[in-house]
Amino acid sequence: MKASLLATAVMFAAVSMTACAAPDATAAANATAAASAATVGQPAPAFQLVDSTGKKHALADYAGRTVVLEWTNHECPFVKKHYGSGNMQAQQRKATADGVVWLSINSSAPGKQGNVDGAAAEKVRKDARAVQTAYLLDPTGATGRAYGAKTTPHMYVIDPKGVLRYAGGIDSIQSANADDIAKATQYVPQALAELSAGKPVSVSVTRPYGCSVKY
Repeated sequence: MKASLLATAVMFAAVSMTACAAPDATAAANATAAASAATVGQPAPAFQLVDSTGKKHALADYAGRTVVLEWTNHECPFVKKHYGSGNMQAQQRKATADGVVWLSINSSAPGKQGNVDGAAAEKVRKDARAVQTAYLLDPTGATGRAYGAKTTPHMYVIDPKGVLRYAGGIDSIQSANADDIAKATQYVPQALAELSAGKPVSVSVTRPYGCSVKY
């Protein structure tokens, strides 16, 4: 009887310790993710992802060039605002014509809104008449978390030395109304123009807006 009671007590203690440890483990994981999130003025986190055609792209491949990262989800109303109006494509076209590398990244997890495989991503690109350098797939969300990507769209600009120079919203008016685009400050073209002129980026961090990234 005593042995049975002792065994029960030991099991209860073990379960209690596990239950108590779980929040600590979660908090530690969250703290680690927050600590590793990309920071303006610091080297941008390295990554390697496959694009919609199956080709691998690493940030290191574009050393010496300015890079724009655009988190995307074609089902998001805020993404539709900028693609449906042609604003995103116009920014992509101007940037890539100036030699900038523009990488759209989809971090939607399998089964979540916006998740696509290569063939579906290629269809999304063609239907939108997008002109980015590549559409990258991040189904594990590892790259999105490394950058702290929160919304679609969420924009980043990396200078030729690999340093993050802008992180935040696509523009200054947080709405899903396409009529607001013409009245808003477009932060990415502004940052790119300043970098091209050898000037510091005047607005380097803003609050992103849009749909949450579907990790």
